[in-house]
This record gives sequence, C-alpha cells and structure tokens, in this order.
Amino acid sequence: MLIGLTGTPGTGKTSVSRFLEKKRHWTAIHLNDLIKEEHLYTEIDEKRDTIIADMEIVREYIIKIIDEDKHKVEHGKKRTVMILESHLAHYIADIVIVLRAYPPELNIRLKTRCYSEKKITENIEAEALDVILIEAFEWCNKIFEVNTTGKTIEEVGQDIEKIIDNILNENGKDLLEYKPGSIDWIDMIP
Repeated sequence: MLIGLTGTPGTGKTSVSRFLEKKRHWTAIHLNDLIKEEHLYTEIDEKRDTIIADMEIVREYIIKIIDEDKHKVEHGKKRTVMILESHLAHYIADIVIVLRAYPPELNIRLKTRCYSEKKITENIEAEALDVILIEAFEWCNKIFEVNTTGKTIEEVGQDIEKIIDNILNENGKDLLEYKPGSIDWIDMIP
C-alpha cells in the first residue's frame, strides 16, 4: 500500500519517515533523493535553489517500484506499507498525510537548514496559505492532516501509525483529529 507523506519543507517528513522505517519496518521512498539520484528532473532552478522534477517520469518510476512490490506479494511475501515521502508525494499517491507546522516554528526549522531568506519566506507563505493541502485535494482520494508543531518525531510517528493502521484495518473510524482543513495559519500572513 502506497501512502504519501507530504507537506511544506521543514514539517518533518524525512525525519518521521526514517523513524517509521526503523520502528515498523515500512518501506520509505525518499522521493526528493530519488529524483536527484536518478536524474528525474528537467532542469535546475538556481534562482530558487531547487530542481524541477519531471513528474511524468517520476510517476512511471514509482509505478515500477509498486509493481515490484506487487510481484513480491504474489510470490508469498507480506505486502509492506510504502511511504512516499516528499513535498511532491501528493502528485502520485492517492492517500496522503499532509504534515503541517506553525509558520514561526517552521521558520526556525528552515533557518537551521541554512535556507536563504527568500526560500524561507516562500515556504512559510506556502504553509500559511495551505498550498500543499489544496493541491492534495486536487490530486488525492483520501487526505489526512497532522500538526507537527511542538511534537517529537515519536509523537508524529504515533499519529501517522494511527492513521495508517486505521486504513489497513479498514475499521471505518473517521479519525476526526486528522480531518483535513482543521489547521489554519492564514492569520500568519503579513
């Protein structure tokens, strides 16, 4: 089962996916690394300090990985949860968990990564305006939202485990605490 873990850079996607890989032995596909390693991009935008992924090629690459997993299942191996981790995951996965962070905290997190002021501002504005969440609504069938503000990786991991276990068990609980659209940072826009 493919679950997208998406959100603005700095919300905790990579850290929590690595935590879940170790704890639950779920497979994590770190999409941004894969795009760079396999050259699945069309250009490098030096002005914005980013690469422009070729999403059609990326999608085809991920489909191959999923097909390989299906082949393993057909040959007696247990199906694994595959977490597709990236701020682009919602363009590929039908089920996504959008990680969110309070913009002032996101600012601190991005500064520790030595992002440029322009890149920090761009990401804080994207978070405040719900850009990833809105895009997820356009592309995905099921969306959950987790606020990572003030939480440890373990706590965020527990939230994600609860969501994924609910999906796997198909127990029909609504999980209202993860309802998309319940987090609102709009007042943070200057």
